[in-house]
Amino acid sequence: MENGFFGFLEKNSIFIVMFIVLVVWLGIFLFLLNTDKRLKAIEKELDEVIQKRKEK
Repeated sequence: MENGFFGFLEKNSIFIVMFIVLVVWLGIFLFLLNTDKRLKAIEKELDEVIQKRKEK
């Protein structure tokens, strides 16, 4: 088992690099998705405040 799996990783280290890059891109994507969701909520709240001030 040790020679098989670790031997594969030693000979094909590009897969480790590709996996790490994939995880980093996934993290960036999730961060941007979360930030976009929060910004939409803030924009909605701001629009409501502006509408209330216009009504006064």
